Amino acid sequence: MLEDGTYDAVVVDAADRDDATSLDLTILGGVHKGEVVTIEARGMDIDEVELLGMPGTLVVENGVPVFTVER
Repeated sequence: MLEDGTYDAVVVDAADRDDATSLDLTILGGVHKGEVVTIEARGMDIDEVELLGMPGTLVVENGVPVFTVER
């Protein structure tokens, strides 16, 4: 997983699971540029197909990732 910090990212894959959405995110800058990370997101009100290609911000704090989609 990434170090604590803020990362610009784009959704490259999304899949609905029973209680979450699995997101593959590509990091857009910094030392991790081009890396793909997978997170589990809960409470998203966006269809998995609509998420594809959407930019957002990934914030990692105390090892816990939170992704916010830019609309």
